[in-house]
Amino acid sequence: MKKTSRIEHDFLGDKEISNDCYYGVQTLRALENFPITGIAISTAPELIWALAQVKKAAAIANMELGVLPAGICNAITAACDEIIDGKLQDQFLVDVIQGGAGTSTNMNANEVIANRAIEILGHEKGEYQYCHPNNHVNCSQSTNDAYPTGFRIALYRKLSGLIVCLEYLQKSFAAKGVEFSDVLKMGRTQLQDAVPMSLGQEFSAYATTIGEDVERVREAQKLILEINMGATAIGTCINAPADYTRIVTNHLRSLTGIPVVTSANLIEATWDTGAYVQIAAVLKRVAVKTSKICNDLRLLSSGPRCGFNEINLPPLQPGSSIMPGKVNPVIPEVVNQVAYYVIGADLTVTMAAENGQLELNVMEPVIAYSLFNSVSLLCNAFKVLADKCVDGITANREHCREMVLNSIGIVTALNPIIGYENSALVAREALATGRSVYDLVQEKKLMDKRLLDEVLSTENLLHPRFINHRGETGK
Repeated sequence: MKKTSRIEHDFLGDKEISNDCYYGVQTLRALENFPITGIAISTAPELIWALAQVKKAAAIANMELGVLPAGICNAITAACDEIIDGKLQDQFLVDVIQGGAGTSTNMNANEVIANRAIEILGHEKGEYQYCHPNNHVNCSQSTNDAYPTGFRIALYRKLSGLIVCLEYLQKSFAAKGVEFSDVLKMGRTQLQDAVPMSLGQEFSAYATTIGEDVERVREAQKLILEINMGATAIGTCINAPADYTRIVTNHLRSLTGIPVVTSANLIEATWDTGAYVQIAAVLKRVAVKTSKICNDLRLLSSGPRCGFNEINLPPLQPGSSIMPGKVNPVIPEVVNQVAYYVIGADLTVTMAAENGQLELNVMEPVIAYSLFNSVSLLCNAFKVLADKCVDGITANREHCREMVLNSIGIVTALNPIIGYENSALVAREALATGRSVYDLVQEKKLMDKRLLDEVLSTENLLHPRFINHRGETGK
């Protein structure tokens, strides 16, 4: 009769484990010890795949250096390949936030890989004499180099995905910049009328600022190409054979397609989390700037009768349980909230990085959770913002134009011709009486009508040329 459970032990004692489980005793202890978030590491599949690649590279390097038998190496690499292909994901159950600097995550991987390798070798789970989680799968490694290396590989891939999402959103704003290039509107500073511009210029600026963030993410991504694989416990390479560091890094580079390099100082690399601090700061920058854009979209679409009402956001759902006909800017609102989370996660990463002591930072699990979650939320938010909001925005062209022509802000364009004092006089009277700048300038005979029409033409307001008091156009 087939066994339904098995007894496994570590130096703390014995534990009974269901025979359906590929994980072992140390994973079970972690499940008991860390009921923190209820979120398993399997929710970050990139990390699981990266850890499997780390274990595969280590097994091959160890076999080449003669410290791991070929048969065990082949079984380990076969098990790793299955995990990389997406199998056994449900066996990675330890909580994303855990004590022990990631030891529980590393051992979860070691045990799953070992037990699957044992099956491949033709034996039963738990028969660790054939393939041991520590002696074989973790050979020449420590949590302190295997976990950070897997984390960096996974984060590199996550950031590549973020770049794609940013470029997707950038393209949406750029397209609106072209579509709205002829829409005259009033620019504003400090929420007050400033000078005319086009709605297209406003949206093109959004596209440009997102493009700048693409470059900042690319720069930050390069910081995590430096790994400490082979450092083992604290960077002295204890228990790792000579030349292991170079060989395992070469295999990782080949397996992942990511140009990882070995850190010049493995002791420093084992405790340093500065790259994560910088990446979190870049993610915060991205979040803050995108949230500012969403604030703008909410303002520009405010109304429809008692607000700016310059643009219309796609109506997605009723906006109130009591006010009929109300539609809210729900997509910018949800992106704002994602931004607030990412901003808070930056502080979490900062505090976790600062709280490392001596030769190791034990807080990497919460750093990993914060960064993975921030990137995932931003990617989702950018896709939603592009698809459900930006792509469907329309302009209230005539309303925008009327506000410009009725604004005192256009008097700024007359400064070089009638002077600041006269411009201020006209602006003050227009504000007090409600009369237009155009009519007051003509009434006071401050400008020739032909020149006034030229200066206040839509073309000149959208693409200003310098015109002096003699009506001469500057270069």
